[in-house]
Amino acid sequence: MAASDSGTDESLYPIAVLIDELKNEDVQLRLNSIKKLSTIALALGVERTRSELIPFLTDTIYDEDEVLLALAEQLGNFINLVGGGEYAHCLLAPLESLATVEETVVRDKAVASLRAVAAHHTPQALEQHFVPLVQRLAGGDWFTSRASACGLFSVCYTRVSAPVKAELRQHFRSLCQDDTPMVRRAAAYKLGEFARVVEVEYVKSDLIPMFVYLAQDEQDSVRLLAAEACAAVAALLPPEDMEQLVMPTVRARAGDTSWRVRYMVADKFVELQQAVGPELARSDLAPIFHGLLKDTEAEVRAAAAGKVKDFCMNLDKAHQEHIIMTMILPQIKDLVCDPNQHVKSALASVIMGLSPIVGRHNTIEYLLPLFLTQLKDECPEVRLNIISNLECVNEVIGIQQLVQSLLPAIVELAEDTKWRVRLAIIEHMPLLAGQLGQEFFDEKLTGLCMSWLVDHVYAIREAATLNLKKLVEQYGAQWAETNVIPKVMALSREQNYLHRMTYLFCINVLSEVCGKDITTRVLLPTVLTMADDEVANVRFNVAKTLQKMAPFLDPAVIQPQVKPVLEKLNVDPDVDVKYFASEAIAGIAG
Repeated sequence: MAASDSGTDESLYPIAVLIDELKNEDVQLRLNSIKKLSTIALALGVERTRSELIPFLTDTIYDEDEVLLALAEQLGNFINLVGGGEYAHCLLAPLESLATVEETVVRDKAVASLRAVAAHHTPQALEQHFVPLVQRLAGGDWFTSRASACGLFSVCYTRVSAPVKAELRQHFRSLCQDDTPMVRRAAAYKLGEFARVVEVEYVKSDLIPMFVYLAQDEQDSVRLLAAEACAAVAALLPPEDMEQLVMPTVRARAGDTSWRVRYMVADKFVELQQAVGPELARSDLAPIFHGLLKDTEAEVRAAAAGKVKDFCMNLDKAHQEHIIMTMILPQIKDLVCDPNQHVKSALASVIMGLSPIVGRHNTIEYLLPLFLTQLKDECPEVRLNIISNLECVNEVIGIQQLVQSLLPAIVELAEDTKWRVRLAIIEHMPLLAGQLGQEFFDEKLTGLCMSWLVDHVYAIREAATLNLKKLVEQYGAQWAETNVIPKVMALSREQNYLHRMTYLFCINVLSEVCGKDITTRVLLPTVLTMADDEVANVRFNVAKTLQKMAPFLDPAVIQPQVKPVLEKLNVDPDVDVKYFASEAIAGIAG
């Protein structure tokens, strides 16, 4: 008997510990206990988890939001711990309670877990357990439960009987017309998702009227979510119904008084274009897009500008060039000089993609001047976006035309009096090197890259050394030995000690990418001779450079060539030179 009692006590121990920890005043301890729920459930077994643990959790849902959030997440993974899909309905009660709490993130996580649990229900179990839960939430007194219900219709609709489907559609219609804006917002957000699983005839009879109703809501937060659903709804309808059922709403929302709604239309425009098909895109959407590109709000213009390339690419080929040249291009010309830098940047990221669409002649005549304007823009992000996409223009007009048109502007910027402008061009140079190819780069830009090494601003000289490293990574060590290293070595003989130091900085980065042979054979001898430099700053940088070069040198030269020079610097009269020489000796020895 005593042994039996002992066994019972032992089996109760996990849940007793959980109860104690969940009643503890320390929030972190309660949170940790919730995160260990799966371990406790394993210890209890599936039957006791269903009969004891789940009811206990259901009765004790009152806590800090972070504890409830962890509980909602855990329960979504509990299917196997309660005995599999056959018993999935056991998890509905605690999740239903969590779906009604005030904190949005907890409700959202509970809804996500409910959706996961619904997938394990049989059609009979859905009708017996899950659908009644959805109906209770949809008819709840508090807006929190009604808002949560909106996310559950789509996961159960397809697997229930026709009468139950009709009830679900009725409940969803009620939520779309709810008195509380937060519920209508949740319904608008899930409208497209629900429409995808509803039969087409009921989409037209039940959901389209709700879509139109929500799109005219007094709250712009509801209207913008209805605008987001436009593409999803349109994709479900046959072409003959779109003009009558969807396009009036699209036109109205594109001219909405709230810029947020217009922004959403612009943001979803390409998806909408693909949904309605080429005919409506040409006749209806092109004028709407034209209007969005000249919207009074910069955020809307930026969203529309970012869609220019994709919109133009998806146009009907028979009318594509005409629409671009007559409706889109005039607006692009204005946007290139837009007062808002985000608009110009969004346009710059896609404008080059128009070249393959409009062809060589139109690119040279109409687009190149716009590229040139943006290449000279004061905003570095605009310039970067243009330089980043030169390749697609190169493919259309050829490298000669590209160099003739845009390279003078790049060179002009590279010699700008403002050092930050020069810095921006240096940072783009490796990208440009990849776009132009080695032959053109050698002919036009290698000299420019070398000139930055003797710039009077340190930040430019530093960026120029890093630029050399990236160029060598792109073009290879042999290119460096032929085209770069001879010009860099000339700096070691300059009168200006800052230029001699720049030489050492270049060696620091070039030794990493040139390989042991070139580093040992070409770079090392000049560094060793500079140990006798008359300027102490140069001498201690020789010590630092030798330490950085050591891993990239042939080991055979360390003892006979490098160490004697460092030992000589280690007895230098200048204290800084001695310090860095000793550091280098220790570093190489280590």
